[in-house]
Amino acid sequence: MSAFAEFDRERQEIDNLIGLGYTVVGIYEDLDGAKVTFIRSEPAGGPVELLLLTADARKHVTTLLVGGSRQAASAQESLL
Repeated sequence: MSAFAEFDRERQEIDNLIGLGYTVVGIYEDLDGAKVTFIRSEPAGGPVELLLLTADARKHVTTLLVGGSRQAASAQESLL
C-alpha cells in the first residue's frame, strides 16, 4: 500500500468517527505510532481506540484538536 493510501485510510477512519459525534479524549504516542482514544457523549458509548501509523494522520488529528479548541474559545468569548 502506498504511503498516501495508508494516510487516506487513516484519515477517513478519523473523519468517520468525528462525523458520528466522537471526540478525541486521549493521545498516547510511542515508537509504534499514536493510539488515539475517542468517546461519544450522546448516545453514550464505550471508548474507541484507533492506532495511527502515519505522521500525516497524527497531524490531521492534532489539527482537528487545535481547530476545535479555537472554536470553543471563540464561542466562550462571545458569551462574555
